[in-house]
Amino acid sequence: MLASHRFSALQGGLRRIFSLGAAAMESFSGGDRKVGLASSSSPSVEEELELKGFLDYLESLKNYERSGVPLNAGTDSSDGFDLGRMSRLLDRLGNPHHRFKAVHIAGTKGKGSTAAFLSNILREGGYSVGCYTSPHLLTIRERISLGRGGEPVSSVALNGIFHQVRGILDQSIEMENKALSHFEILTALAFALFAEEKVDIAIIEAGLGGARDATNVLCSTGLDAAVITTIGEEHLTALGGSLESIAMAKSGIIKHGRPLIIGGPFKRHIEQILRSKALSLNAPVISASGCGIRGIVKVFGRENGRPYQSCDVVIQVNKDLQLSIELNDLRLHMLGNHQLQNAVTATCTALCLRDQGWRLSDESIRAGLQNTSMIGRSQFLTSEEVVELGLSGTSVLIDGAHTEASAKALADTVKMAYPDGPFALVIAMANDKDHVGFAKQLLSGLRPGLILLTEVSIAGGKSRMEPASSLKDAWVRAALDLSICFSDIGIVERDRPLPDMSSYPARDGTTLIMGCEALPVQESVKVAGDLIRSRTGSQTGLVVVTGSLHIVSSVLAFLRPRS
Repeated sequence: MLASHRFSALQGGLRRIFSLGAAAMESFSGGDRKVGLASSSSPSVEEELELKGFLDYLESLKNYERSGVPLNAGTDSSDGFDLGRMSRLLDRLGNPHHRFKAVHIAGTKGKGSTAAFLSNILREGGYSVGCYTSPHLLTIRERISLGRGGEPVSSVALNGIFHQVRGILDQSIEMENKALSHFEILTALAFALFAEEKVDIAIIEAGLGGARDATNVLCSTGLDAAVITTIGEEHLTALGGSLESIAMAKSGIIKHGRPLIIGGPFKRHIEQILRSKALSLNAPVISASGCGIRGIVKVFGRENGRPYQSCDVVIQVNKDLQLSIELNDLRLHMLGNHQLQNAVTATCTALCLRDQGWRLSDESIRAGLQNTSMIGRSQFLTSEEVVELGLSGTSVLIDGAHTEASAKALADTVKMAYPDGPFALVIAMANDKDHVGFAKQLLSGLRPGLILLTEVSIAGGKSRMEPASSLKDAWVRAALDLSICFSDIGIVERDRPLPDMSSYPARDGTTLIMGCEALPVQESVKVAGDLIRSRTGSQTGLVVVTGSLHIVSSVLAFLRPRS
């Protein structure tokens, strides 16, 4: 089990912000990303032009990331997605998924991080790795990586495979009565690329649930391991309405005789659902939070300005499989206890692969873990990026947390990395999330001086966007429920004056809650930074941008424009 950690440790100008009218960078479809993508995944004008036909093609298909998933669509029932549709599409493409080995990863949280850790471990072992994840932050190329470098697939390769099989795609869409979705087509193309590039192994992240997810066409003969990271109450309506039904849906990726690695920790009855399914399929189970496994965060530090946490990981498992490794003073650039748990889960999976004959030394496992980072996941912006946002002397942390569990993990990370000093939260969320529950988790662990609620497009559209006014109401309700001293200072619009911070002295400990409508995200971040420093009189401060991968995407899109 993960042990508890210990740690070492202007108002006129603001008003002018609202009259600038700077063009907002609409967010691209969000997602979580892996090593090296902070600089390499930003789409150039040439890349976007080259992919325009492909992107227009995808745009013509059903996109459940934008519209939301139908009721019970992820369950293994008559209401679930038709997995036969995906099988028929792949059959027309020559069943490319039968031509590579795979690890299949499902879970409410942590599956993208676990996929990143595991992919890099395998690359450090000298293997050519395909990795398929979703959604993305800046460019759709992020969803697919190939080879030993871990970079996103090139526009040339993605465009090439699309035009190579477009006739089959067109035929399939017609034969399936136009029911094939954006995600199904992209998944099929990823599998085709992995087969064409002859990757040694592919790390496949499920999109939703498991049993009826388009990725769940992998059969036991090609699957080297299944991984279920966590089970939480996200996408409830799509996955049957209960924690138990979510566990059942995700257990659908377990295959006969193939090892199952479970992350956790889980509620006992939820873990039993997973173990029972594994037992019925004669699949050995390794618990990454069970007996014989220890992970400890020892200290938080910085190296050349880059934050890290120093950890010890010890794995000694003798049941079902023989797994053993000891990694002391492991420097993870993925911060927080939750990321240590993801690293332990990835390590257990790597050891299972080693047990099957994959050549993975202790050194390659250590290097793979230490060389993993992801944009938009507990990411501190560089000082140059902070200046681009119009701030100076302020730290900015961006994180795509959007569930209660991830809010708690974020609060723990903030307390670890920034235990002192004033800070503000800038939050935008989709309308299908538990806003009050999210707020309560953050407010239970943190006492921000300012909470600024704003708005952001979700997957390029506004149908799932939660208005700032509704978000503010949710945070006010959470503060009342927790008996937190706060002041509701209303909604601030672009052309209206900002509140006078002298009316709210920081010494009284009051948390200020305000909404910002019709304001580009990057301007909301500047407003929050300047207001918190103006209120406290401090030359430093922290702004935490969170609530959605889409608000993170919007910040990064502003910092890395396409032209």
